[in-house]
Amino acid sequence: MLALAPVSVAADPGQPPLTAQTARSGGPLAPEQAALRFDSGSLAFEIFPDDERIAGDATLRFTAIAPIERLVIDLDRNLPVSRIEIDGKAITASRWSNPDGRLSIALPAPVAAGQQVRARIVYAGTPHVAVRAPWDGGFVWARTPDGKPWVATAIQGLGCDLFWPCIDHPRYEPDSLDIAVTVPAGLSAPSNGRLLGVDTLADGRTRWRWRVARPTLHSVALNIGPYREIKAVHRSRFGNDIPMHFWHLEGNEEPARGLFAEFAPTIDFFEETVGPYPFAGEKMGVVETPHLGMEHQTINAYGNQYRKGPEGFDWLLHHEFAHEWFANQMTVGDWDDFWLHEAYAQYMQPLYGRAREGEGRYMTMMLAGLSRLENRHPIVSGTPRESGLVSDSATGPAGDIYFKGGWMLHTLRWMIGDDAFGELTRRAVYGRPDPRPGNFTSRFVTTEEYRRLANRVAGRDLGWFFDVYLGTAALPVLEQQRNGDTLTLAWRTEGDRPFPMAVPVTIDGAERMVDMPDGRATVRLPADARLQIDPARRILRAGLAASQIEARLP
Repeated sequence: MLALAPVSVAADPGQPPLTAQTARSGGPLAPEQAALRFDSGSLAFEIFPDDERIAGDATLRFTAIAPIERLVIDLDRNLPVSRIEIDGKAITASRWSNPDGRLSIALPAPVAAGQQVRARIVYAGTPHVAVRAPWDGGFVWARTPDGKPWVATAIQGLGCDLFWPCIDHPRYEPDSLDIAVTVPAGLSAPSNGRLLGVDTLADGRTRWRWRVARPTLHSVALNIGPYREIKAVHRSRFGNDIPMHFWHLEGNEEPARGLFAEFAPTIDFFEETVGPYPFAGEKMGVVETPHLGMEHQTINAYGNQYRKGPEGFDWLLHHEFAHEWFANQMTVGDWDDFWLHEAYAQYMQPLYGRAREGEGRYMTMMLAGLSRLENRHPIVSGTPRESGLVSDSATGPAGDIYFKGGWMLHTLRWMIGDDAFGELTRRAVYGRPDPRPGNFTSRFVTTEEYRRLANRVAGRDLGWFFDVYLGTAALPVLEQQRNGDTLTLAWRTEGDRPFPMAVPVTIDGAERMVDMPDGRATVRLPADARLQIDPARRILRAGLAASQIEARLP
């Protein structure tokens, strides 16, 4: 039996309601939060599927980088706190409050810069249920076709504070996080990182214990269900071993094995195109979920119902796995730079099509995305932004961080060449051009750093390129006028920004490059010559013809 869809989901999506504070993720930090480094943590959860409730016990370890007198921790107020300990000693309830989803804890004594502080926070309650996961964050409480609990979290847009106390900002990554998940008998709880062990309790419940290094906070995930596991070890092209694990629902063995067969070739593509898989010491993990999918570090959520696209591979598996490099290894320091995650992950799919079938497949996949371009807001605003302001098309670039960003990378690769583009990508992802297993660690990247790296690798100033494609909403327009034996080309951009993009043209079958150092050029050609301008569609600009193939936004 193919168990492709849940029989039922929770009756109250969007409940309990969130405060405005909890609904925000990222943006400016509270001063008390900016004064902390998140060193490590231990999270213990118990899941009660029948009641759609959770209980949590979190120990968080911080180092103060400036003097503090209180801890300010993000946590949904729908999860009331029952106990707090500071450095192992309980404090009275009068010393903490959480009226709006930002838990404020008055410390027993001030903490000086350089000192460490450990907070244990015990809580329980009914977590927020996602309206439309994964686009809207929260818990998904579902049932398999035979009525067994099937539970998942997907919280990228709203943040880690939906189910555990954290500093809800992309720049906070602890060195390590221990995760323990207790679930009813007969259920499994695959999560992030490396499995330390599974304890069977006296009443049949099981406790699944995990440890993950340098997790991105929005990628910490709970997955509970009657799973079956497929596993193998893949020898990397760099000579190290990568454990591969797929947890799928009972009854989906045959399609699950078909999807699992895509794991190794997908690893090989990314390691050849980008570099070493960053989490080989833990696993490549995928888990079947009652929502479409999400890039949870080493435990990517998969809910695409085993459907391959016309490209011949599962786009959802590929897209979420791309995020192990572009989100989990290389993480943006602010959501304003979100395009670095999504544009690269989107662009990797046409590159995979190219590696499998050649340029025809590549351009078919590139053209398929053109119909999704909105061009209403710049991709980058240049100021700290909350996640929701970026993903909402009324206030931010939304889908343009995928498809417009991917097309920008297509143009950049053509302009600087494959070798330089590969070096730029490696430097952005690993902080070095020669990554090997063991010689890199996860890192934060900003748009400004990426621009500096691009200039360095290309050997010239590309500021004009990023100013137009990232800093303005409208696409550049290539104005063309042909008069007898004269062709005049001119770039027009929003705000009249400089755009000295050279343009390839073909005249009677012969290709040449038209340099446009001041954004304009005049070309002499026979009056009856057959002319094609940018025939291979190398340059992202207004007026490109879109393919009729439907594009999908993960």
